[in-house]
Amino acid sequence: MSMSTPGPERNPSSVKVDKTSGQGKPPAGGAKPATAKAAGAKPGGAKPGAKPGGKAGAKARKPVAPVKVSGGRSWGPIAIIGAVVVIAAGIIGYGVYAAVQGGKSWEDKAADIKGIVNYRAQHNPQIDSQEHKSGPLTYVTNPPVGGAHNSVWQNCMGDIYTEPIANEHAVHSLEHGAVWVTYKQGLAADQVAELSNKVKGKDYMLLSPVANLDKNVSLQAWGYQLKVDSASDPRIDDFIKALRLNASKEPGAPCSGGNTTTGPVTAASNGTSMNK
Repeated sequence: MSMSTPGPERNPSSVKVDKTSGQGKPPAGGAKPATAKAAGAKPGGAKPGAKPGGKAGAKARKPVAPVKVSGGRSWGPIAIIGAVVVIAAGIIGYGVYAAVQGGKSWEDKAADIKGIVNYRAQHNPQIDSQEHKSGPLTYVTNPPVGGAHNSVWQNCMGDIYTEPIANEHAVHSLEHGAVWVTYKQGLAADQVAELSNKVKGKDYMLLSPVANLDKNVSLQAWGYQLKVDSASDPRIDDFIKALRLNASKEPGAPCSGGNTTTGPVTAASNGTSMNK
C-alpha cells in the first residue's frame, strides 16, 4: 500500500481592506481606494452631477428658476375696464329706456309730466264742446284749454304775439293741434326771450301774454294744461314734444291763414266769414 506524498505547503490567503484592518486600524502604507478614478466621483460609477438612480451618461436637468410675483397691483387696467363697463351699462340702460319710451302712447307720455292737468278726463261739456260761436265767450280755465270757440283760429305757425290775443281764436288753434304758450303779462324780458326761442318758426305753436295769470308760464293743448314758474323749466319741452299735433281734435287742420290781430273778440270782429 503506497502512501501519497505531501504537496507543497500552502500559505493563507491575504485579504486587502481599503481603509481599516480587521482590528479597525488603517493598514500599513495607507492604501488608496481601489476604484476611484477621479475626485468627486460618486459610488456606483455615476458621473458628477448625475442624480442617484439615473442612467449612466444621462444629462443633468437644469434647475427651474422660481417665478417672482410682484407684491403691488397695477390699477391702470382695472380703472379702464371699470370705465368701459360703466359706459356699456349706460348705453344699454339708455337703449332700454328709449325703447320703453318709444313704445308709449302720447297720452302716457303726457301723463308722465309732473304737474300736468288732464281736463279731458273730467268729461266737462264746457271743455269738450267744439261748437262754433260768435262774440265773447266765457271759459272754465284761464287760459282756456277747450270748449266752444270762434270759427276763425289764431295763426299758429310759430307766431309770437306781444299783446294778449282773443281766447276764442286761440282755442280754435288748440283744436287744430297747436300748443299755446302763454306767460304772465310783465314777465322779465329774458324769460320771454327764452319762451320765444321755443316757439318762433315752429309749426303749430304760438306765444302770447295773458293778463292776471296765476303762474309765470302756462302751456295749453286741447284738454291739457301745465303751469310752471320759470321759462327754463324742462317740463315745457316735454309738454311740447308730447302734445304738439298729437292732442289735435281735427288732425290735418291748418295753422296758417288764421287771425293775426291781437285784442279781444267783438261783435264786429267775429271772423264768421272763415270756416275751420
